[in-house]
Amino acid sequence: MDRRLPAADWELDPAGFDEVWALRESARLPVDAAWFCSPEPKAIQTAQLLTEGEVGIVGGLREHVRASTWIDDFGAVVRRAFEEPDVPAYDGWEPLATCRDRVGTTVRALLADHPDTDLVLVGHGTAWTALVADLTSSPPDLERWASLAMPDVMVVDR
Repeated sequence: MDRRLPAADWELDPAGFDEVWALRESARLPVDAAWFCSPEPKAIQTAQLLTEGEVGIVGGLREHVRASTWIDDFGAVVRRAFEEPDVPAYDGWEPLATCRDRVGTTVRALLADHPDTDLVLVGHGTAWTALVADLTSSPPDLERWASLAMPDVMVVDR
């Protein structure tokens, strides 16, 4: 994490490579899958460490847009974003509903384009938390969001 830069510009910390490689070797990811990732540097780098296969970079999978630098009470602000998804939770942030709709539309299109294939999507915790809630028609699991490791896996069955 570089407190001087928006999170969308962060690179993957080499100190985390071992955890990514451990996930790759864990058999938790499908063998025959179509891979897609967010265009953010840390997502691309993670995907490149997770697979030797082709990975599509898809703009619609980017994280909740947060055009600000470090926020000390980040967790509280994200929780506010989930509580009031139609308004920006912080100056420079997109409404979370916009993120949810963008990522949901993108993933539904990928699912339609790959009806008989597992998908592996490499991206970001807030966007994925909103996506899982959207796809499962359930409330966002903010406790799960708060406990996400890097890397981590969320699985949604079709």
